[in-house]
This record gives sequence, structure tokens and C-alpha cells, in this order.
Amino acid sequence: METPVTTAVLAAARAAKDAQPALARLHRGTKDRVLLAMAEALVERAAEIVDANARDLAAADASGIAPGLRDRLALDAQRVAAIAQQLRDAAALPDPIGEVVRGSVLENGLELREVRVPMGVIGMVYEARPNVTVDAAGLALKAGSAVVLRGGSAALHSNTALIAVLRSVLAAHDLPEDLIVGIDEHGREGVDVLMRARGLVDVLIPRGGAGLIRRVVENSLVPVIETGTGKTHVLIDASADLDQAVRIVVNAKTQRVGVCNALETLLVHQDIAEEALPLLAAPLAEAGVRLHAEERASAILAAAGTGAEVIEAVAEDWDTEYLALELAVKVVDDLDEALAHIRAHSTGHTESILTRDAPSQQRFLGEVDSAVVMANASTRFSDGGEFGFGAEIGISTQKLHARGPMGLREITASKWLVVGQGQVRP
Repeated sequence: METPVTTAVLAAARAAKDAQPALARLHRGTKDRVLLAMAEALVERAAEIVDANARDLAAADASGIAPGLRDRLALDAQRVAAIAQQLRDAAALPDPIGEVVRGSVLENGLELREVRVPMGVIGMVYEARPNVTVDAAGLALKAGSAVVLRGGSAALHSNTALIAVLRSVLAAHDLPEDLIVGIDEHGREGVDVLMRARGLVDVLIPRGGAGLIRRVVENSLVPVIETGTGKTHVLIDASADLDQAVRIVVNAKTQRVGVCNALETLLVHQDIAEEALPLLAAPLAEAGVRLHAEERASAILAAAGTGAEVIEAVAEDWDTEYLALELAVKVVDDLDEALAHIRAHSTGHTESILTRDAPSQQRFLGEVDSAVVMANASTRFSDGGEFGFGAEIGISTQKLHARGPMGLREITASKWLVVGQGQVRP
């Protein structure tokens, strides 16, 4: 027997599917005007959005939410303005729909073109990240797709307010409001229904903690693009510029801790560890970072008397995405050990090497099998906005369809157009 939640979620998905053709017919200029109007509406109604967010924050504080997760959840006027700017950035990007991916003319005269087309209906499942509500809706709109959003109970009031603003702009432009629908009110059961809505939802993108992503990947009947957790690594190689290394490591760990591209494990080559670790300890300690150090790293830090808070690393630390002011630290014998450690413990998100040795840099870039691999740069740059994609819908750690930061092109499909002059197959 169909439950009320099943009925409601399937109705929302069906409404989005029915609305999508209206968007697919729009020219770029119209889509961009709608995105810009949405940006203006968000800024104009920022106080309303922040008030709704305050209700979510009060509930989160009462439940003892972790600081990193609270940071993701929190909105103020400045953050609302930044979210609105993401929509403006998306409006400024080329429209991917209709772009010719490749084409040719066969010997028999048939003209072939592969062109980008909308996915159709994109389902997003995420946690305590109200900015994703706007990013996903804006990118989906630009890419010609409707979107069904499930942003979690922790952000219920924030998401409801944001979706109401976006839908009001759609209505003002004579577009179906159901191009953007939210199902937060239906809780976990709503997610279960969404995962079974094959035929109504074309692709499902989970974005959040490991548990959420695993649940969707393992149970969804709808095709899934997996956005992985960010167990990111930085290796300070023997030849690293230490002044540069300190800036990069502190930025990667502390610039914003509750995000998937924040540094979680620091590997330090033994030849430079006695010099590097004390230099790093002071600014990390000043930022409030606690170090989970293995034996060699702990001994160096203790001998240097840095005053940093250091605890003994345990096996679980090498696989933990802290999303907090915590950092796992390990001294490695050489590049081979560092590469082996990353292979064993990476989630395939982002890794970076700090080095002045060209062969080491080349080996690291070539051998590390992650979606984003860097040299001499902070992992915080692993982001669709920083890559120039406009807002991103997530960072894919899988290898099919899309990998790495996903912008407009990554949330389109393609189709083949074949034009003939009466040819038949012999």
C-alpha cells in the first residue's frame, strides 16, 4: 500500500518531470535573466532567509552539532550575497545545451552530430548545506533540467525559505514553479522514495557524509553520480620550500574546516621532518588544530617543544574525514611510502605534493589516482568555482560520466543527430 510520503514524493518528482520541457525550450538569454533575477531576489530577501536559518542553527546547537557542520549550515547576509553571486557567475557562463561535442560526415553522406542536451530531472540528496540548494537549482536551470532537492532536516527552514524565493522568481517569469521542488519535509522515507523514482528522476547526486553517500549508492534504483568524502592528503617532499609549505598547509587545513577539500592528513618526508614539523606546529596550534601524530612525528614535535596539542594517532585516523580542527600527521621514509599510504587511505578526492623536485612532482601527478591531483597548491582550490565552472553541483570521485568538480557540462547528457538524404543501410 502506498504511503502518504510515497504519494507526495512521487507527485513532486512527476511535477518536476512535467515542468522540465518548458525549460528545455528556453534560449540562453531567458535562462540567464531568470538566474540574475533569482540572485537579486535572494539579496532582497536575505533577512527572511537568515531568520529561517537562525531556527535551524538553534536546533543544531541544542543537538550539539559539530563546529564544522555548523559552519556549513550557517547563513548570514554576507553568505547569502555570496550564494547569489554564484548564480550571477552561472549566468555568465556559456550555455552547454546544443553544444556540438563532435561530428562527422560518413562516406554515405549521413551527417552526424553529438550535441549536449539536458539530463531531464536531477535529484539532489545532501546534508546541512543550504548553499547547495541554490547552487544545484541554478546549475540545473542553466543546464536545462528540473531539480528535486532533499537537503536534510537540519536545514529544513533554510531550504524552505530559499526554495520559496527561487520558485517565486520562476512564477514571475511565467515558468513552472515545479522546475524546483523540495522534499525535506518527508524525511528519510522521502529519500527512500526518491531513490526508487526511476523513470521520473534521471540521475541522483548524493552530497554529504560517507554514510549518506553509501546509502544512496547501495540502494538507489535511479542512476547515481557519486560525490565522495574528502580524505585529502598533502605531502611535504624533501625538497619543499618550507615557507611556501607552511602557508599552503595552514590554508588547506584552517581556511574552512567543514568542507570536503580541507586537508585531513599531512605526510612529511623524513629528510625534512625535523625542520618542517616545528615550523608548522606553531601556526596550526594558533589556529586551534589538534595533531593526531604517529610515533616519529610525535617525537619530533615533543623534542621541539612546540606547545601544539598532540595526541597519538590510531589506525582510524588515516581514514577519518574530520571536518574539524584535527589533522593526522605521519612521517614517511620516501615518496614510495607516501604514494602507498595515499593509495591505501585516499577517498579519491584531492591530493597535493609540495616539492621543488621535478621528477617527484611528475611521479606524484602521474601515479596518484584521485579526481584532483595538485603540486604546490592548497587542496582548497579543488572546487568548481575556483576552476572557473561557476557554482558546482559536487565533486565526483567516481570514474564514469563525470570526475572531479562538476559544473554545467558535467550535468548534461548528449544525443546524436543524424541527417540523411534518403540513405538506406545495404
